[in-house]
Amino acid sequence: MRLNGTGDLIDAHEYPATTEELVEQYGERTIELPNGSETLAEVLERAGSETYTCADDARNAVFCGLGHEAIGRRYYSDRDVYTLGEDGPQQVSF
Repeated sequence: MRLNGTGDLIDAHEYPATTEELVEQYGERTIELPNGSETLAEVLERAGSETYTCADDARNAVFCGLGHEAIGRRYYSDRDVYTLGEDGPQQVSF
């Protein structure tokens, strides 16, 4: 994932700041994902209207607001077992 300088803008912004202020200032910035891209506005609007007290809060909101396109191959893990009651995808043999 590439924030394409958006992280630097978030860090340099004056806080406290609301979701609306960040979207107004940087909403058109593109975040490149392994499986596509999203604008900062799309990502932050998922969390709804928030007031961020510092850059870390805003940056965490960006990371938490990213969709499944940001994680690469979904449901893939060679380390974790599924929890009780969770099936997951069918195994594929290469």
